[in-house]
Amino acid sequence: MDKQSKKILGLFARYISLILLGLGNLYIIYAVLIPLTISTLNIIISFFTKPLITENIIHVGAIGIEIIPACVAGSAFYLLLILILSTADTKPETRTRAVITAIVTLFILNIIRILILIPMAGSVHFETAHWIFWHIISTIFVVVIWIGVVKIYKIKSIPIYSDIKYIKTLVKPVKNTERNKKNK
Repeated sequence: MDKQSKKILGLFARYISLILLGLGNLYIIYAVLIPLTISTLNIIISFFTKPLITENIIHVGAIGIEIIPACVAGSAFYLLLILILSTADTKPETRTRAVITAIVTLFILNIIRILILIPMAGSVHFETAHWIFWHIISTIFVVVIWIGVVKIYKIKSIPIYSDIKYIKTLVKPVKNTERNKKNK
């Protein structure tokens, strides 16, 4: 297979992967992240107290913390995947390392975010702190992680745009003189 064919195949594989990961309202992402988040939190909280887990609720003393899809920031993970997978001219090994770096970093930051919020549960300030973390801090996490991945892995392409630019080079417009010859 020639270089151009490999590039086209890689382009389609990247976007098909993104479509599949996004199906069912990010079902695959949440199916992995919710149990992983609950298990990780359980291990960490176990160092300090004995948590009880019932389905997706972690009970710590009298407080029950429900880990819902929004808690695991599935959309933030998906956005990072979109940014990384829609970036052209990146070697598969580099792309794989970038995905792993981004996902692990966001996962760790998200666990820290939840651990910071747990002691606030039941407090009058919980809703405000939760809103700030959910809407502002999580956005900052994604932006900083993306910038970090771009710098660490020396990514030069612009997500989506670079792919569109490449596709345009494949579909070269027919010049007017060629059209005129065909019409005669």
